[in-house]
Amino acid sequence: MRIITPHYILLEDRVVTNLSVAYDKTIKKIAPYEELLDEFPDAKVTSLRENSLLMPGLINAHVHIEFSGNKTELSYGDFISWLYSVIENREDLINGCSKECMNKAIDQMLRSGITTFGAISSHAMDLEACENAKQNVVFFNELIGSQAAAADALYGDFIARLDSSKAVKREGFYPAVAIHSPYSVHPILVKKALELVKNENLQLTAHFMESQAERDWLDKSSGDFKDFFEQLLKQSNAICDSDEFLSYFDDHKALFTHATKTNEKELDSISKNNQTIIHCPISNRLLGNGALDIKTLNEKNIRWILATDGLSSNYKLDLFEEMKVALFMHTDQPLLTLANQLLKSVTIDAADALGLNTGEIKEGKNADMIVLDLDVEPNEELPIHIILHRYNISKVIINGEDAL
Repeated sequence: MRIITPHYILLEDRVVTNLSVAYDKTIKKIAPYEELLDEFPDAKVTSLRENSLLMPGLINAHVHIEFSGNKTELSYGDFISWLYSVIENREDLINGCSKECMNKAIDQMLRSGITTFGAISSHAMDLEACENAKQNVVFFNELIGSQAAAADALYGDFIARLDSSKAVKREGFYPAVAIHSPYSVHPILVKKALELVKNENLQLTAHFMESQAERDWLDKSSGDFKDFFEQLLKQSNAICDSDEFLSYFDDHKALFTHATKTNEKELDSISKNNQTIIHCPISNRLLGNGALDIKTLNEKNIRWILATDGLSSNYKLDLFEEMKVALFMHTDQPLLTLANQLLKSVTIDAADALGLNTGEIKEGKNADMIVLDLDVEPNEELPIHIILHRYNISKVIINGEDAL
C-alpha cells in the first residue's frame, strides 16, 4: 500500500486540498493524511512539493506507433497529396522505424503524462514495443482491403495479428479491432470482423469521414479519390456508401476517428448508438481536412475525445499540445467550458469510451495518475492554465507503480 500527499488533487468536478490518496493497483481511499496513516500504518508515504497537483493520467485513444519514423518524408496541406506521399514512402517509413524508434515514441508519450494509449496497428510491427510499454495499451489490430478477391487472404492476416495480440498476457494490455475506413474495407470484411467483435466483446474503432475526398467518393464515386482508386486498384466505384457502413455498426459502442466531413444524418446515427468521435486537431489541420464541428456534437449529445493520431500526421505525441491547439482552433466555444471538456476528453471520457477502469481520481479506479508542478495556487481557471502553461510532470504512476 502507498499513500501520496499532494498539495492539490484534481477530481472530476473540483480541486481539493488537505487530502491524500491511498492506493495499490487501485485507489483505495481519499482522505486526510492522518486518517489514511491510521488505516494503513505500513504504507509507503510520498509527500510532494508545494503547489503540486495530482490528476488522472492522460489517455491517447488513437495513435499509429508504426509510422513514428516520419519527420520530413510526407507532404502536408492536402489529404490526397499526403496519401500519395505515404504510399510513395511507405516502405522507407516502415523499415525506418525500428523497435528503438517505436520505443522512443512510446517513451515520449509517457513523459508527456500519457498513461494509456490506443495503438492502431496495421502490420503488428509495433506489437513487441506495445507489449513492453509501461502504459496500458488498447491494441487495435487494423483491418484494411477493398477488393473482394483478396478478402480471404486479408482476413486471414488480420486474424493472425489479432491472435498474436491475444497471446500477450501482461496487465493493462487489451487486444481490440480497428476497421480502417468505409472506402478501404470491403463490406464482406467489415461484417466478419464485427461479428467477431460482438462474440468476443472487443473494443472497436474506425476512421470515418476524414476528408472531402472520402465524402465525394462515398456519395458519388467522384472527386479526388476517383483517380486514386482507378489508377492503383482498378476500381471505378465506391464499395459502399456511408449509410451502409454506419449501419453495420448499429448497437456497437464504436469510436469513429476524425469525422470532420460528417453530415447530419450520420451524426444522428452516431448519437443514436451512443458512439464516440475521436478528434485529432493537429492531424486534421496538417492534412487540410478542416476542424471538427464540436458545437454540433455537443448539441447532439455525441461524446468526443481528443487524440494525437500518429507521427505521420503530427509533430509530437503530446496531449497537452493537442489540447492547446484545440483550445485555439474552436473559437466559437466558451474558453473555460472548452478547457474543461478537453481535460475530460483525455481522462474520464476517454476511459469510458475505451471501457477502462481509469481516467479519474476516485476510489475503486485504477491508480493511473500524474503529478504536475504548478507555480501558484490554482484558481477557477485552472483547466485553462493546465492546457496553456505546460507544467512540469514530476511523477507518473500506472496501475499503482511509479513509471516515471
